Amino acid sequence: MKQLLILSGKGGTGKTTVASAFIKISKAKSYADCDVDAPNLHLSMGKEKPSEQSDFFGLDKALIKQDSCIKCGKCKDACRFDAIDIVDGCYEVNKAACEGCAVCALVCPNSAVSMLKTAAGKLMLYKEDDVVFSTAQLNIGSGNSGLLVTEVKKNMQNSAQSDFAIIDGSPGIGCPVIASISGTDLILVVSEPSVSGISDLERIIQTAEVFGVKTAVCINKFDTNQKISDEIEGYCSEKGISFVGRIPFDNLAMEAINAGKTVADIDCPSGHAIEEIYSKTYKLLSEED
Repeated sequence: MKQLLILSGKGGTGKTTVASAFIKISKAKSYADCDVDAPNLHLSMGKEKPSEQSDFFGLDKALIKQDSCIKCGKCKDACRFDAIDIVDGCYEVNKAACEGCAVCALVCPNSAVSMLKTAAGKLMLYKEDDVVFSTAQLNIGSGNSGLLVTEVKKNMQNSAQSDFAIIDGSPGIGCPVIASISGTDLILVVSEPSVSGISDLERIIQTAEVFGVKTAVCINKFDTNQKISDEIEGYCSEKGISFVGRIPFDNLAMEAINAGKTVADIDCPSGHAIEEIYSKTYKLLSEED
């Protein structure tokens, strides 16, 4: 399966706007939202109730058995994450703060602490005819975002009936991005014309190079700072990175998004620009054969 991954250096650059438009333009039958901390692709795609849903279990979390606890406080003293609180005179574990290191269980003199499997998030799969959409939602305070992303992609691949997939990745260069890159054939970075936008772009490019994945770049809202847009395109030329286009600032795009649509669903300047960017990007992806 050919996988096109869409990334950005930070949230708010328009990554999901581009991803959702690509899905509509290509009529993709397999796609995923791997931004498990804040997934919102389902809003643009009009998805409401998943066909399948299941818990994702991450790190074990500590549980203090109150009938065995002698209130010595050794667990609280040993917890480097300050995950143990005293509530009404009892020692209790704050699951959002617990990192599952099990030191509390090790130091407890009365074996009052046990480590339990705890749901870290939910996996969701939407199926409609031959179209498959995979996503997930990480629970508040839970880790293992990279492992959850891996499961999102696995669910998509196991259910897909097509040989092409579009993946909306997470912003930044953390664990979920690394997991998203695995198995990807081409990365499209959605950049923005700002000083931080150039820095974010460089970090993503460096990350992609580590994994040997080909990268292309486009600029969203390019006309808000023409000078930096030119610098980004120049950077791509200097580094030998495919530059596939510029998207103008577009009030109609915001109206479409607020209405739960993609920019490919309406007649607007940003939608036309993204159509051209998709054509160039898909051509690059085809050259990977």
